[in-house]
Amino acid sequence: MAIDTLLLTVGNAMMGDDGAGPLLAELLSAAPAEGWQVIDGGTAPENAVHQVLAAKPRRVVVFDAADMGLAPGELRLVDDGAIADMFIMSTHDLPITFLIERLREEVEEVLFLGLQPDVVAFYFPMTPCVDAAVRALHARLAAGQGLDGVFWLVAGDEHKA
Repeated sequence: MAIDTLLLTVGNAMMGDDGAGPLLAELLSAAPAEGWQVIDGGTAPENAVHQVLAAKPRRVVVFDAADMGLAPGELRLVDDGAIADMFIMSTHDLPITFLIERLREEVEEVLFLGLQPDVVAFYFPMTPCVDAAVRALHARLAAGQGLDGVFWLVAGDEHKA
């Protein structure tokens, strides 16, 4: 049976705010949000592509810490042009653009949701502002709000979803 929305989280829980993705996956596993399935892709999300495609989702939201030049804890849906134009911090094996391109070969809609980190360094704890932002995102999904109202980061501009 196909699902509507699959959230593929990305990140490393041992690298401070880069653990935003794994934390969201943990929260959604403990307290699921209706209509959302989650897969924790960790530091090598390309290795989870087969799981994502097997679920046959209509939409995939890839969630990761991303250096977007915003205040720590800010969330943005990132436009393809902005992903290509800006430096998206990556502590992962392959650039996120390769993952998104691969998913788009078989998934109707693929979005990238970035969370601005503060500190990304080995053995640092997650900062309070990023922890709070992840928990607020989980609460928003659990309440059925989805991504309504999340701003878009478009190459050089911002728009509200």
